[in-house]
Amino acid sequence: MVERVGLRIGNASGFYGDRFAAVREMLTGGPLDVLTGDYLAELTMLILARDRLKDPARGYARTFLRQMEECLGLARERGVAIVVNAGGLNPARLADELRDLARRLGVETAVAHVEGDDLLPRRAELGLPEGLLAANAYLGGFGIAACLREGAELVVTGRVTDAALVVGPGIAHFGWAPTDLDVLAGAVVAGHVLECGAQATGGNYAFFGEHDVTRPGFPIAELHADGSSVITKHPGTGGAVTVGTVTAQLLYETGGPHYLGPDVTARLDTVRLSAEGRDRVRIDGVRGEAPPATLKVGLNSLGGHHNEVAFVLTGLDIEAKADLVRRQFAEALPPGAGPAELRWTLARTDHPDAPTEEAASAVLRLTARDPDPAKVGRELGRAAVELGLAGYPGFHLTAPPGPGAPYGVFTAAYVDAKTVEHTAVLPDGRRIAVPPAPVTGGSVEVGHRLPEPLPAGPTRRAPLGLVAGARSGDKGGDANLGVWARTEGGWRWLAHVLTVERIKELLPETEELTVTRHLLPNLWAVNFTIAGLLGEGVAARHRFDPQAKALGEWLRSRHLDIPTQLLDSPEAVS
Repeated sequence: MVERVGLRIGNASGFYGDRFAAVREMLTGGPLDVLTGDYLAELTMLILARDRLKDPARGYARTFLRQMEECLGLARERGVAIVVNAGGLNPARLADELRDLARRLGVETAVAHVEGDDLLPRRAELGLPEGLLAANAYLGGFGIAACLREGAELVVTGRVTDAALVVGPGIAHFGWAPTDLDVLAGAVVAGHVLECGAQATGGNYAFFGEHDVTRPGFPIAELHADGSSVITKHPGTGGAVTVGTVTAQLLYETGGPHYLGPDVTARLDTVRLSAEGRDRVRIDGVRGEAPPATLKVGLNSLGGHHNEVAFVLTGLDIEAKADLVRRQFAEALPPGAGPAELRWTLARTDHPDAPTEEAASAVLRLTARDPDPAKVGRELGRAAVELGLAGYPGFHLTAPPGPGAPYGVFTAAYVDAKTVEHTAVLPDGRRIAVPPAPVTGGSVEVGHRLPEPLPAGPTRRAPLGLVAGARSGDKGGDANLGVWARTEGGWRWLAHVLTVERIKELLPETEELTVTRHLLPNLWAVNFTIAGLLGEGVAARHRFDPQAKALGEWLRSRHLDIPTQLLDSPEAVS
């Protein structure tokens, strides 16, 4: 890697299925030292586990292999190292496939991989539950660093933390030690900003109307030896890099101020952001603490089978029609044939005196789950269809009922880091054992005082989203919801008004759940964790929005009494 003021690390993938052309765009759009790609998520690991069941040679992100067929020569020509977690459940096999590809293309490439995260073969030894499809520990960046230091030009990993894809190149380039906690924490924060691709450059951004996000570019972190970084993107690409877009990504899928990882615990409440010119945001001030002595392990298993039937209710008497469907359906199922779980959800998407039939319609959704596929298959569909001429006026379904499908369950476990055999497998076949963090410890409890409240003054009833942004997502069965103010005055108001009690009032789904609030004053933000909102995780499809992607936008649409001085501010959305 060439020495520069900062190590330029780009991202070309935030999930398995992201923009295929991004690898080429990042390699041709401007200078880079390292190109990373994040292909894994909780749902992706389940998908790959089912792939591996069908064929033991699979279990990796095949899209990446096709991207390399197109761009491997370009990467080598430009001297860009590539680090990806596309190995999924089978990094060794993907590494072999990449070596074969390089030979076919005539491109000399030193390929290495990282393994040891797959704990399924050691399930009984480690006390993990039976019936798992996958069990993968979240590894850190030192295995990646070992591969790069030994000459690897393309590094494939399995389940590492998303940020490790940036931390590893930083360790290799700057020579950081495991005890350099502050610089490692800074790299983790940079990695967290990059990991979801275009979410850092205006994608999924609350104030998207302020920028051209038709086709946002992918982000770059200029990483420095002290752990600070500048987030930017290639010149001329779409989207924007602002303090707001970076704040939004920092709040995504995080909880409290302690961001736990295998290499370091990054203190998110110490992060400082500052604009450094157009499309350049500096991150500095990040403090690190010793990581925990345990590693998180993602456990994926099959939970049973599910099916869904959507009844369209049009015009008048929507509630009465929905009640009739429920009663008739209960009568139509033979005794003892019903699924273990039936969930009815009525979405009142109908409008009075509507100019189109669709606008006059609501949707009553029936979701069924049972360990027995037969109970969510033919009998369920038959019971729904037989209501066709005997049901409510205007009866029809959005689609004929299908046969049902298996659903997955994600849970997390924790194992002693010393029991995980983190290994770097070098281009020449040598294997290097990567030791766990030498110093571990518990996080110090953090408390932040509330800012001074705004002086009392006139208010106006209006949507929260006029003065605050939000970003939300999933962590297993829990939802994360981060909300930030755009001005110092907005922060003073938000910190006092957006309490746990107010969240439960604005989002009634959360009323019976445990909601935890954390203050992040440097970011003018409050971050909430909503335990259990997503049931058993995204694959279980517990609710309408199973990953809580739009939870923040729902909150922004809710009305509160907002100070007029905030609503009349230039920063307020008109």
